[in-house]
Amino acid sequence: MITSIVMVSVMPDRIPEVAQQIADLEGVSEVYSVAGDVDLVAIVRVREFDQIAEVIAGRLSKVDGVLGTDTHIAFRAYSRHDLEAAFAIGAD
Repeated sequence: MITSIVMVSVMPDRIPEVAQQIADLEGVSEVYSVAGDVDLVAIVRVREFDQIAEVIAGRLSKVDGVLGTDTHIAFRAYSRHDLEAAFAIGAD
């Protein structure tokens, strides 16, 4: 699974509608409304590298109200939850 973190700048009066439209796209697992330099952060998860362009450039960036995107590809996930589960194996 390939995970991309997409920072999305949106027209201010369209944030809720754009967030929902992005959340409804296939390949988008989560959308967060955030404070800071961007308005939304979308998490895109796909199986193949070529699908990143289909989801982000092909659909997400074309949602009416999206002003721009900045995409970051995740190399590895680190999670406290995963570590706790691994150390709990056989503890029953």
